[in-house]
Amino acid sequence: MKNGKITLVGLGPGSVEHLSARARAAIAEADTVIGYATYVRLVDDLLAGKEVIKKAMTEELDRAIEALARAQQGKNVALISSGDAGVYGMAGPTFEVLFQAGWTPDSPIAVEIVPGASALNSCAALVGAPLTHDFCAISLSDLLTPWPSIARRLDAAAYADFVVALYNPKSGRRTGQILEAQRIFLAHRAPETPVAIVKSAYRPKQRIEFTTLEKMAEADIGMLSTVLIGNSNTFIRHGLMVTPRGYANKYAVEEGARNTHAGEQAGRSLSTGLEGWRAEIRASGESPAVLAARYRLPENYIAAALRAAAENE
Repeated sequence: MKNGKITLVGLGPGSVEHLSARARAAIAEADTVIGYATYVRLVDDLLAGKEVIKKAMTEELDRAIEALARAQQGKNVALISSGDAGVYGMAGPTFEVLFQAGWTPDSPIAVEIVPGASALNSCAALVGAPLTHDFCAISLSDLLTPWPSIARRLDAAAYADFVVALYNPKSGRRTGQILEAQRIFLAHRAPETPVAIVKSAYRPKQRIEFTTLEKMAEADIGMLSTVLIGNSNTFIRHGLMVTPRGYANKYAVEEGARNTHAGEQAGRSLSTGLEGWRAEIRASGESPAVLAARYRLPENYIAAALRAAAENE
């Protein structure tokens, strides 16, 4: 019997045009294709002559168990996910099942992960350039994650001024989580903060809506939506959502020329970068406790920064 293989295939947004060449080849090579029924339909034209196993939305572990069972029979299995298999996809559950079964990378069953564009990439491409500075993704699904953990992550991301992509924002049964997320963000962000909501990116029922943090909950949001919340510098202009990279902190652009602001140097850290900030807090003469409260940073970290500043003098 030949050795089996499991290939975790990220389909990207789901349109054939955005399916990578390796993803297409992995499906072509497979004896068996396993996936959530909606994802299977996205690649239906590629499945002729293959064993196809469709599972429901909450049956991720069942999909992984089926993939292992077929691979143990010597089958080449394509286990498909929309977006990227490693971003809220099937890679995690599959490795959990494999490890539980005693699998190691040296086992006869080979495992390959084929990356695909995640929803935040696809949605960002449709609305402009919202992710050109620091961002994070948070799932609002509390099916497997306690709500206090989700709420702490939302609060930390909102305070730290990340652009945030909210996955699984709402479903038929989970309607309150998006309201809680909005409440947490409004504690840290201005009501007029731009928000983009993209449903079914690059699929036939694609829908894009721009709104604000204050009015976000009034928008049409469902399980197939991804919500992009801008940071304090994000803006919408000419129907495009853009987050500046930060060039204005260093450069003044006048009549096509790029000039640095006073005290700044091209190719060097900002004057308020790490070394400049250390020198600033050192010169302030204030205690670690006072500085920790001002910057909302751990007091022991502030104390270490002060020591480093003193050593550099």
